[in-house]
Amino acid sequence: MQHTHESINKALEEGLLTKVTKPTRYTGGEYNQVKKDWADVDVSMAFGFPDVYEVGMSHLGLRILYHLINEQPRMVMERVFAPWVDMEKEMRARELPLFSLESRRPLTDFDVVGFTLQYEMSYTNILNMLDLAGIPLKSIDRSDDAPLIMAGGPCAVNPEPLADFVDLVVLGEGEEVLPRILQTIAQFKQAGRWRTGSGTRGREELLVTLAQIPGVYVPAFYQSEYDEKGLFRGTKPNRPDVPARISKQIVADLDKAYFPTKSLVPFMDVVHDRVMLEVLRGCSRSCRFCQAGSIYRPVRERSMETLKKQAAELVKTTGYDEIALTSLSTADYTCVEPLIQSLIATHQEQKVGVSLPSLRVDAFSVNLAKEVQKVRKTGLTFAPEAGTQRLRDVINKGVTEKNLMETVESAFANGWTGLKLYFMIGLPTEIEEDLEGIAQLAERVVYRGTGILREKGIKKSVKVTVSTSSFVPKPQTPFQWEPQARIEELEEKQAYLKKRLKDRRINYNWHDAKVSFMEAVLAKGDRRIGDVLYRAWQKGCTFDGWSEYFHFDRWQEAFAEANIDPEYYAYRTIRYDEPLPWDHLDFGVQRQYLVREHKKALEESLTHDCRLDSCSGCGVCPTLGVSLDLRGEKHVPNSNRI
Repeated sequence: MQHTHESINKALEEGLLTKVTKPTRYTGGEYNQVKKDWADVDVSMAFGFPDVYEVGMSHLGLRILYHLINEQPRMVMERVFAPWVDMEKEMRARELPLFSLESRRPLTDFDVVGFTLQYEMSYTNILNMLDLAGIPLKSIDRSDDAPLIMAGGPCAVNPEPLADFVDLVVLGEGEEVLPRILQTIAQFKQAGRWRTGSGTRGREELLVTLAQIPGVYVPAFYQSEYDEKGLFRGTKPNRPDVPARISKQIVADLDKAYFPTKSLVPFMDVVHDRVMLEVLRGCSRSCRFCQAGSIYRPVRERSMETLKKQAAELVKTTGYDEIALTSLSTADYTCVEPLIQSLIATHQEQKVGVSLPSLRVDAFSVNLAKEVQKVRKTGLTFAPEAGTQRLRDVINKGVTEKNLMETVESAFANGWTGLKLYFMIGLPTEIEEDLEGIAQLAERVVYRGTGILREKGIKKSVKVTVSTSSFVPKPQTPFQWEPQARIEELEEKQAYLKKRLKDRRINYNWHDAKVSFMEAVLAKGDRRIGDVLYRAWQKGCTFDGWSEYFHFDRWQEAFAEANIDPEYYAYRTIRYDEPLPWDHLDFGVQRQYLVREHKKALEESLTHDCRLDSCSGCGVCPTLGVSLDLRGEKHVPNSNRI
């Protein structure tokens, strides 16, 4: 049955939404939504987020690109999220295709469907959304009639497991690249060279043209090679008119970069339901496990004046009562304290508060604590990452227990009675002493916090939440050559901590080790993993990031049927000279730097922050032609930083 936006509207109005939980996931119509007349646009794109509405609507990148593209006069961008299992059941029963929220058009009406790759465990949702939309899953099976399937985001650092399913991948930041891609597509359509009704020649010509745009990777134009033993030996172009290596694109001046001054306001609660103000992009701390800190270099800041203007306009156009200062390391923003003071002074009468994300324990000050609680008290989260100084030096965390204790003392002294501590288990070189260190550190925090509250005459009990995630070796990090700890070993470590952390004032949470194993396989996988993805999806694997829908046994069956050993990807120590599935994708950080950092990790040697010390030689600034961007005459560490 051929559906149009009219027939989809009719189905929704005739009771479909009464059959599902949270129907506002599928209605659209939010405040600040943009709805265009398609007769007035030359090119259309659906932004696909492969998870539920409330997760996707918390993504700042979606909000930026949504308003950026819709401010272009002849372009339209609409949204589509993964329907929850109840909605999918109803849609399949009615043979109703996946549709966008704004115009409720089938995805097949769009020129482009672009998926953001935020998390490896959402990959099967991409396949499921394509199937629900009636779009052939594999790029080789799509004719000119089908939309181009695009991907981008942090997991695009290694998109090879999805190579068979996507037409093009955008590497890096999309603000400047995406309008150029859409303009090229519009020109092909207007010239009658694509979407003419049949065949694939127009599609191939368009993809060849798009592959000339810096930062655009077309997987079909590259071929992975394997030796007689099945070992990966590299990825090379299979035609002469595409680059051998594709470089990520970045916004050179964040202060001049597009940022929306109004934003979508959901009808329902979402994960991050507030004004999100991006104060800086990138991080120079060089934590050796952190992929984001590597692939988003170099650090670029927005000026205080720009941020104050953006905050005022966003509060006015959204009605939110909280401003979150977002970045990888917000407390490292050059002017963080005066910015917070200014925002609170400006918006205090409107009862608008300011919140900070997870903080480094060496970048927290008494003044910050006092300022952010003037309007309302928000939770505090610190990430020591490891339980001993030795292991913190291995991962280059660069903080000490003295830093942590002084920081939490400041927090408790200023009125907080609870906080969260994040750690990782299974890190390279970890031993039992490091695990015990997590428990002892949590106990010392509880003991010290209880003492401070008693001194202040506060009768409330201290509450400390300890959360551990399992280390996943990620591409483009110094630990990309490391094996992951085996599932059984990780579960033993979790059981040890669960037994140790018996104090009723400490709550312990942990991440499923089997999910972490799958993350490692998908993060480091080559194109052969695509067959596993397809088989797992056929077996009903969707929403793998949701514990109630993760079926490890189905994944094991898919690996067996595809004759793929997942342990090859997760548990193998990789030699420095081995080719890697992502070698042809250039994110600026040079291989020799990553090797050097890995060796320094094994020597328990630190690398200093290049914004506060000398250049660490990662290669990003000269490779990408962009330097560290610091507002003001000179970058001075926060006055109260320990």
